[in-house]
Amino acid sequence: MALRVDVRTTVALLGSVLKLLAVPLVLPLGTAVVYGEPVLPFVATMAVALLAGVALERLEPDPEIDIAEGFLFVGLAWLVVPLLGTLPYLLAGNGTVAHPTNALFESMSGFTTTGATVLGDISFATHSRAILMWRQLTQWLGGMGIVVLMVAILPELGAGGAQLVESEAPGLEIEKLTPRIAETARVLWLIYAGFTVLLAAVFYGLHAAGIAPGMDLYNAVAHALTTMPTGGFSPEARSIEPFAPAVQWVITLFMILAGTNFALFWHASRGRTERLTDNPEFRAYLVAITSVGAVAAALLFLGPGLAETPGGIPTIPGNPEHALRQGLFQAAAIVTTTGYASMDFNTWSEPAKYVLLFAMFLGGSAGSAAGSVKIIRWYVVLMSIHRELFTTGRPSAVRPVRFGNGVLDEETVRGVLVFTLLFLVFFFVATGLLFFDVVRTGMELSLLEATSATVAILGNVGPGFGVVGPMNGYLPFSDAAKLFMVFLMWIGRLEIVSVLVLLTPSFWRS
Repeated sequence: MALRVDVRTTVALLGSVLKLLAVPLVLPLGTAVVYGEPVLPFVATMAVALLAGVALERLEPDPEIDIAEGFLFVGLAWLVVPLLGTLPYLLAGNGTVAHPTNALFESMSGFTTTGATVLGDISFATHSRAILMWRQLTQWLGGMGIVVLMVAILPELGAGGAQLVESEAPGLEIEKLTPRIAETARVLWLIYAGFTVLLAAVFYGLHAAGIAPGMDLYNAVAHALTTMPTGGFSPEARSIEPFAPAVQWVITLFMILAGTNFALFWHASRGRTERLTDNPEFRAYLVAITSVGAVAAALLFLGPGLAETPGGIPTIPGNPEHALRQGLFQAAAIVTTTGYASMDFNTWSEPAKYVLLFAMFLGGSAGSAAGSVKIIRWYVVLMSIHRELFTTGRPSAVRPVRFGNGVLDEETVRGVLVFTLLFLVFFFVATGLLFFDVVRTGMELSLLEATSATVAILGNVGPGFGVVGPMNGYLPFSDAAKLFMVFLMWIGRLEIVSVLVLLTPSFWRS
C-alpha cells in the first residue's frame, strides 16, 4: 500500500527550518562576545543547524504540499526545533539543564512559550548571560510560530504556505489580511516585531529616566522577547517582582496587547478601528481579564496578603494601588498564558488561587501568541449551549451560531466543540497520570498543585501552585514525568487535533 504522505517533501522542508534557525543564534552569540563569555555553544549549534538544514534540503521539497504533508511537517518541526534548541544548554554544561531531559524540557517550554522551568538556579553565577538570552529568544521565536516565520521568509512555497500556516494553528482559520499568505505572514511578524522593539525601548526609557533602575539594556531586551510571545521566562530568579511598579504596569498593558488577535491591530492601523471595538472576542477577552483582575484585587485588598515584599512595598490589605496592580498583573499573565509573576501568588489565599486556576483555562484571543483554550472557543461553546436551549423548546426553529455580524458555519462550531472536549479529556487524564507518578516517586504534591501543573503545562501557561509556583519550578519531578510534560507542551502548542490526526491509520493510507 502506497503512503498518502510525501515524507521526502516533509523532511526537506524541515531542512529549511533548521537553516533559518541558525540566523537568530546571532543574538546570543553577540551577547557572549560582548560579555566575554564562551561562544562555542552557539557557534556549534549554528554549524549543526546549517549542515543538517543543507543536507535535508537536498531532498528538494515540492512547494505544492497537501494537507497531509502540512500536518506532518508542523508536528515534526515543533519536535525537531526544540531538540536542536537543547544544544546550547548541553554544550554550555552548566546547572540543571546540562542534563539531557532537563535541557529538552527547558527548550520545549521555551519554543512552545509555556514558561515552565527546570532551572534550579536562575543567576549569572551559574548561567552565562548569553545562555539566558538564548532561553529568552526561544520564546520569541515560538510566539508567532516558527512555521509562520518560515512562510514569511520563503514565499516560494506558494499555495503550500497557506497549508502550513493552517496546519500550525488548526483550531480556527487565520484571517488572510493580504492576497498572498506569505504577505499575511510578514504582516503578522512585522506587527509582532514592532511591538517587541517598542516594549524594549519603553523599558530602557524607564531605566534611563531613573524610574526602573533594574531594567538595564540586557533586561529590557530579555523581557521584551518573552512578553510579546506570552512566554514568561525571565533572567531574574523572582520573575518581575524585583522591578518597579511602573515596569509591572507597562508589562500588564503589553501582555494584554500580546493576547489580542494581531489581525485587529492591522485593521486598526488602516483606520478600521471598528474592527477592534466591535469584535465580540476582543470585548469578551477584556471582560475576562478585568473580571479576574478585579476579583483577585478585591480578595488581596481584603485578605491577608504579604506582610512586606523585598522591595519594601507596604502590605496589600488596605493598599488599593498595590492590590489592583497585583490583581490585574496576574490576571493578564494567567489569562494570556504569559506566566510572569509580580509576586509569589503561592502566598495568596485559597479563594484567590482558585480564581487564577479558573483563569488558566481561558486563554487569550485566536490569532495571538496566547495558549490554552482561547476566549473565542469559550464564546462559541456558550453560544452553542444557548442555541441548544433555545431550539430544545422550539424544535422547528433554525438558529445559527453568530459571531458579530456573521454566522459561523457548522464545521467551525463542531471543530470548536471537539477541541474543547479533547482539551478537558487530556487535562483530566494527564492529571491522573501525573498524580500517579508523584505517588510512585514519593513526591509530595497536593491535588490543587497537580491540577495547576497539568493545566499550566497543557495550556502553555507555565507556573502553577505549590512546588510548581512562580518562584519555584518543575525540577523535582521525575525524568518520566518531565518527558510526559514535554509531550503535553508539544501537543498543547499544536492544539491537540493536529497531533492526534497523525496517529490515525487513515492519515497514512493512500
